[in-house]
Amino acid sequence: MTDGPVVLFVCVHNAGRSQMAAALLERQAGDRVRVRSAGSEPADRIDPAVAQAMAEVGIDLAGATPKKLADAAVREADVVVTMGCGDACPVYPGKRYLDWELADPAGRSLDEVRPIRDEIDRRVRQLLRELLG
Repeated sequence: MTDGPVVLFVCVHNAGRSQMAAALLERQAGDRVRVRSAGSEPADRIDPAVAQAMAEVGIDLAGATPKKLADAAVREADVVVTMGCGDACPVYPGKRYLDWELADPAGRSLDEVRPIRDEIDRRVRQLLRELLG
């Protein structure tokens, strides 16, 4: 387990944006950052187009499961990145909060999900540079 920063990605269903962001940051950061993701109203499964878009870049989300946002996850995080969860995410002093406005990939075609994935990847790379210098 790393002593590096803990990043929590939160969206409504934890079936698209937050899953993509977490997987992309895990790949980029390795063991230098602890990564979590959750949803305020988790879905039953990862969105199929999201899983397919991530497979195209070599990330397998087949074993990923949407998780319910827990208060403890927010308390543990150094950085909380919200993506459309609105007021569902608890706010604690001393945490860094980022709100990434991104289209929801739910129900979209693979062609529509790819640019969302690529924008998340760009933001994840920027966040990693900020966290690790």
